[in-house]
Amino acid sequence: MEKLYYSISEAAGAIGESVSLVRFWTNSFPNLIKPRRNAKGNRQYTMEDIETLKQIHFLVKDKGLTLEGAAKSLAASNASVSNSVKALDSLKSIRAQLMEIKNSI
Repeated sequence: MEKLYYSISEAAGAIGESVSLVRFWTNSFPNLIKPRRNAKGNRQYTMEDIETLKQIHFLVKDKGLTLEGAAKSLAASNASVSNSVKALDSLKSIRAQLMEIKNSI
């Protein structure tokens, strides 16, 4: 069962980046990522926010776009970016399984 809200460290772990980068991207894309705040003021991310962070990670780190380019790409064709990120996640999962099989042999 999925959680409703994830901490910033859990969100950073999901995309494989640092907490400070997630905070920076949250501030850079306020119209796309809107974490709620708990009583202490800590950011709490939904699964949709984490998926958006994965898309930003794909565009910036893998495709080499600037933050402005990533914002334009997300605004123009969010579905194609989402499909690319899902395919990449699937391939990474398959690779991890194959590496486990290789190491067990």
